[in-house]
Amino acid sequence: MKISPGKLWGLRRLADDNGRFKMLAMDQTGPIVNPIKEKRGLDQAPYTDIAAVKAMLARQLVRHASAVLLDPPFGYAAAINDIPARTGLVVGSEWAVWEVTETGRKSRNVPGWDAGVIRRIGGDAVKINLWFRSDVSADVRSHQIDYLDSVRKACEANDIALVLEFLVYPFPGESADVFAERRVALVLEALADSDVMNPAGVDLYKLEPPVAVHNVPDPDGPEGAAVQAAFDRVARGILRPWVLLSGGANPDDFQRLLTYAYRSGANGYLAGRAIWADAFSHFPDMKAMEEGLAQSDIMERLNALTDRLAAPWNAHKCWAGVVEMSPSGRDFVAAYGGDNLSTCNIY
Repeated sequence: MKISPGKLWGLRRLADDNGRFKMLAMDQTGPIVNPIKEKRGLDQAPYTDIAAVKAMLARQLVRHASAVLLDPPFGYAAAINDIPARTGLVVGSEWAVWEVTETGRKSRNVPGWDAGVIRRIGGDAVKINLWFRSDVSADVRSHQIDYLDSVRKACEANDIALVLEFLVYPFPGESADVFAERRVALVLEALADSDVMNPAGVDLYKLEPPVAVHNVPDPDGPEGAAVQAAFDRVARGILRPWVLLSGGANPDDFQRLLTYAYRSGANGYLAGRAIWADAFSHFPDMKAMEEGLAQSDIMERLNALTDRLAAPWNAHKCWAGVVEMSPSGRDFVAAYGGDNLSTCNIY
């Protein structure tokens, strides 16, 4: 299968040298902002606190990652100086600016942020979080699909890789218990939706586990077969490389979830809370938090599992054995630069 030069380079940058994704997420909204507000007793989390946390995550953890996911409002400026130049960079174009309605959430870009801006600041990929569930109103569904299409086109115009994450979510007034009971069914319904899973313009999927993320059965135990079947069913419909998110799982549960995902063909992980939530629980004791991050071996364990079981992204079935950059060869400059270069005497 053919892939454009910028998207190919972006995927290579996000993966390690063997083509496996070991990506650290530190773009989170609620999991970082809400605990800070609660512990400070404030209606809004201070920028200095959020920036200090994200800088610390970068300082302590990014060296273990093939790539890092940052948000525009807080993460990029706070953390970029602590990210090694070799590390791939994924930047979200949306962050806590979605519209909440009674019949569903509508995703939006951060004002002024799009694929072109992310390309200019050195991003290797654009990530969007598409809030999605099958029982939204028709206008919400239409908005979400139109939003996804607009981002696809912008990434193609700027030849930058697109990482598509979708997350299910509770409606206003829907209790946490009711949503928890429905979450897995909502994930499976979204994964079966042809508009969301349309691979056109998508280079990498970031997916929720299709099972409960707590008390995950041993992949080699008697209950493992049913969980593996759920992952296998999902994997059959994924027509691009994909990675698993942690979804609030603890480190041990996430390792089990990753094992199932890798046995189904996943190409790595893009995770945050499973990696740093325990250390972050010490906030505002920044010294204790930094010590917890420095002593953690979670990423080393995830990386070892990934090296052992994950398939390289260029081995995904969508490539049919060949990853071919296009345009390429003698006509690359004219084809990629535009027709105005086709008559230049440069050879």
